[in-house]
Amino acid sequence: MILHYKCPSCGSDMSFDSESGELACDSCGRQDKIESYPEDLITTTFSEDEAKEYHCENCGAVLITEAETTATSCSFCGAGVVIADRLSGHLAPAKVIPFTISKEEATKAFQKWCRKGLLTPKGFMNADRIKSITGMYVPFWLFDLNSKVQVNAVCTKVRMYTRGEYIYTETKYYDAFRDINLDYVKIPVDASEKMNDGLMDKLEPYPYDQLKNFKTPYLAGYIAEKYNYTDEELLPRAKDKISGYIDSYIRSTLTGYHSVNYKEKTIDTRNVNSYYVLLPVWMVIYDYNQSEHTFAMNGQTGKVVGKPPISSGKVSMWFGGIAAGSLLALKCASYFLGGGFW
Repeated sequence: MILHYKCPSCGSDMSFDSESGELACDSCGRQDKIESYPEDLITTTFSEDEAKEYHCENCGAVLITEAETTATSCSFCGAGVVIADRLSGHLAPAKVIPFTISKEEATKAFQKWCRKGLLTPKGFMNADRIKSITGMYVPFWLFDLNSKVQVNAVCTKVRMYTRGEYIYTETKYYDAFRDINLDYVKIPVDASEKMNDGLMDKLEPYPYDQLKNFKTPYLAGYIAEKYNYTDEELLPRAKDKISGYIDSYIRSTLTGYHSVNYKEKTIDTRNVNSYYVLLPVWMVIYDYNQSEHTFAMNGQTGKVVGKPPISSGKVSMWFGGIAAGSLLALKCASYFLGGGFW
């Protein structure tokens, strides 16, 4: 089943506006609050094979989508549509963070980011080769985790002192026990098979105070994907994401010692709750030097991540500058030590 949101004034297609947080008409500019949008103006169509194609209500075109696609835009007329049956039952997200950065703002922010590259080629810094920029809701699982930690360790304190002609070293040993209860909330894990996990991790953090109850109008005009992995399948990755924080907290409770040797460390992390959510991402494809570079932008904060091309010439100049600076420092030190000013 395909959902189209029609304008009550002119009948044109409506999409979610990131600036106002409302549905906006693409033609006359009318805006309606999502909560008060008339349900009788939501038009629906059905395709013969919902896993492969949909029929655009606006222009009648038949477009092919992948089974994971839950929202998209018609390539012929640009109308935004939501494939509702792929968002029902266990596939329905609990929450969504809407876009607050428009496509125009995302383009300007990306161009500004490109110009900050100290080691990127001059042509890349011009930021005039954006091939495409696509607003996408990426499926994530948010985990609330509880970790029960027990630690047995032997710690030492070392003191050195002098008596007469002798230097003494005194080592005291302490048995340390820690029983710790830790809670971590809203740990995000990307649930899309297509998205680069490392790229999605670097987009964090998201403002989770902006989470809203999911409603399909938020997706109108954007692309959205449904999850490929369940929360059970992604739980090991969520545990791995907090492992470093757990170790850091344990170390913070064992300060003031010269050494800490763990005899036993038990960490039991369990999933208290998990939420299926959609988070906003602008995907940017940049064409430079006959190759494509993929970047991602947080649709709420504007944070950009990705690997830009590096100019070998600038790298050589940069390291050359460091080497020249080091050589100058050595010469100055030699001059002073050699009594050059005396």
